[in-house]
Amino acid sequence: MAYLVVFLGAGLGGALRHGTNQAARLLGLGFPFGTATVNIVGSLIMGLLAGYFALKGGAGQHWRLFFTTGILGGFTTFSAFSLDTVLLFERGQLGLASLYVLVSVGVSIAALFAGLVIMRALT
Repeated sequence: MAYLVVFLGAGLGGALRHGTNQAARLLGLGFPFGTATVNIVGSLIMGLLAGYFALKGGAGQHWRLFFTTGILGGFTTFSAFSLDTVLLFERGQLGLASLYVLVSVGVSIAALFAGLVIMRALT
């Protein structure tokens, strides 16, 4: 049953990721806005969910798997982040590649902290 829950969540997360990437193309193709967006938003949501699950504890394991491993696992991925970084590097855009790494990692971690702080403040 757990595999089915994760499978369904990952399908939804993947569809959301694709939609985000398509929408981000409107901002231009010179910077991986889509991947940066899903990593940052996904980290914020993970913080909110982790905070909720830790403080409320009422959600069963299937719901936790569905949202975290499933939806967020399908929505965010650092493999795409790594590929985007290497592509920028190979294009000779070292400054942009460095900025991308710093923004994606730094802001994602900050977003997760923000999610935890928000959820703790609400309880």
